[in-house]
Amino acid sequence: MYKKTIKQLSSALQNKDFSSEELVSSYLQRCDSHNSNLNCFISLMPETAIAQARSADKKIQNGEAGPLTGIPLAHKDIFCTNGTKTSCGSSMLDNFIAPYDATVVTRLNEAGMVTLGKTNMDEFAMGSTNETSFYGAVKNPWDTARVPGGSSGGSAAAVAAKLAPVATGTDTGGSIRQPASLCGITGLKPTYGRVSRYGMIAYASSLDQGGPITQTAEDAAIMLNAMAGFDERDSTSAEQAVEDYTKDLNESLDGLKIGLPKQYFDGQLDASIESVIQAGVKQLEKLGANVKEIELPNSELSIPAYYVIASAECSSNLARFDGVRFGHRCDDPEDLTDLYLRSRAEGFGKEVKRRIITGTYVLSAGYYDAYYLKAQKLRRMIRDDFRSALEDVDVIIGPTAPQTAFKLNEFIDDPISMYLSDIYTVSVNLAGLPAISVPAGFANELPVGMQIIGNYFAESRLLNIAHQFQQATDWHQQSPVGFD
Repeated sequence: MYKKTIKQLSSALQNKDFSSEELVSSYLQRCDSHNSNLNCFISLMPETAIAQARSADKKIQNGEAGPLTGIPLAHKDIFCTNGTKTSCGSSMLDNFIAPYDATVVTRLNEAGMVTLGKTNMDEFAMGSTNETSFYGAVKNPWDTARVPGGSSGGSAAAVAAKLAPVATGTDTGGSIRQPASLCGITGLKPTYGRVSRYGMIAYASSLDQGGPITQTAEDAAIMLNAMAGFDERDSTSAEQAVEDYTKDLNESLDGLKIGLPKQYFDGQLDASIESVIQAGVKQLEKLGANVKEIELPNSELSIPAYYVIASAECSSNLARFDGVRFGHRCDDPEDLTDLYLRSRAEGFGKEVKRRIITGTYVLSAGYYDAYYLKAQKLRRMIRDDFRSALEDVDVIIGPTAPQTAFKLNEFIDDPISMYLSDIYTVSVNLAGLPAISVPAGFANELPVGMQIIGNYFAESRLLNIAHQFQQATDWHQQSPVGFD
């Protein structure tokens, strides 16, 4: 059962090949067998999962089921789930029991999905390796001595190891796409505002976006149908109708115009990864696409602009974690100042502190104009580059990450190198565009992801291209040894 996509699982459930309770039980058994080795999950919810599965079976029996009824999933532990710990991978929230469901959780519950548990992540989504978690590093199923990527590394590793058929993730600067690339699965970052952020604990509010992590593009389309849509409780939610993202999956790619950014293939990219991406592009050409070189002249400014803006927003968003209302509180504070200082010093990890301090600095008097305002101007220039390019081409294609999965602890004391692992993804968040990473091959026996970037609210086109690529290749069907 665990080898099936959610499309196949849904069909099997409808045909009564097995029940949702049997399906969920099999996944829970796999989690029990493998989670101690991979550390994908912070919390497993077997009792809740079985109860939800039994409810789903009744809906299936009564002919009331939808395409996701009875399908198990895992939620990144940044989405509030009513009555369950929502930690953001941080000691600060180790004792926080969410009193409500995030909109994404509500919508997937209403679709009949079954929650297996909450997945591990970089603390407050700050990291590209899943090593900053209070609960320890997640291991990559392809090589447990290597990182799965981050910050949605727990979700990506769980799907790659088939401990869950699908998982939710969030993407602030590549945190869905980069771990999807390193773990050999599919990860979709929708247009900013396409998926509600209500109940998704904020890191950088103008950049964060939730999305699905799946085995296939078709599964991602099915998930987005349930996740997307306007939410009046989220002031950044887009008032745009939700289309059926599965409708155009089988459309021909004849005449598709692909842009290859010169700056993504400038000699700094590892030759083995470039070879994989170029082979993927050639496959799309065989399917009818036309390719041209394009310019994204300000792409090299993405990393500094992103880390100034993201750190500034994180400094503001995390100010609420002060030991007073919720979260970690130090023992026996001498006074209110001591309560604030020690609660935050004890509750936050090293990387979160680094970004809070950076963000506070760039927002401070005398430095706001020099750093934060300048970064926002660069953001506009980067967005304009994409807009100009997408007037001439339908999509932009390049690598998702500049390297395959690197070894645990390799960059733990080198934050700049860790930040540079997001070099091809952060610009998409700065521009608010949608993008998808799909498995495109292997380099040094490790997965390589190809990133497809589209215009605003062009998720259907991205999913169509990704699906057609996966119909013509089998990279997405490869499984790590020991988990197949």
